[in-house]
Amino acid sequence: MKNKIPPPILLLITGTIMWLVARSDVAYPVAVPYPLALALLSAAIGFSIALLAMRQFNAVDTTVNPLAPESATTLVSTGIYKRSRNPMYAGLLFILAGWALWLGSLMAVVVIVVFVLAITELQIKPEEKALRALFGESYETYCQQVRRWI
Repeated sequence: MKNKIPPPILLLITGTIMWLVARSDVAYPVAVPYPLALALLSAAIGFSIALLAMRQFNAVDTTVNPLAPESATTLVSTGIYKRSRNPMYAGLLFILAGWALWLGSLMAVVVIVVFVLAITELQIKPEEKALRALFGESYETYCQQVRRWI
């Protein structure tokens, strides 16, 4: 695996960068109606998606450790995994979107785009490689049926 930084740490780093950018001269502030309500709603959706995904992994007793995908024992393709191959990361995306709404900065959204690109390259693609090696054709079929993000 390329990535040795756990995704929750990347979430915190990204959130910090978003905050710094939102406080800078290049923030491009935007007025968001009901920022607290929208931010909390988006974050709650994100936490719910991520927790649901983790519960599915725990239910089949496979690893949720994103730094050791080669330890997976089961290919989870039911429930929320019918909609997204990476609902835990999609959950992080919703959390960051909530933070961006609260910050009210267009540049914070740009940081989210960088997060998506980074986590795709550093985390998701290496995970996919490991899962292809573990589950072969069944993983390939799953990838053809379900989108990477949403």
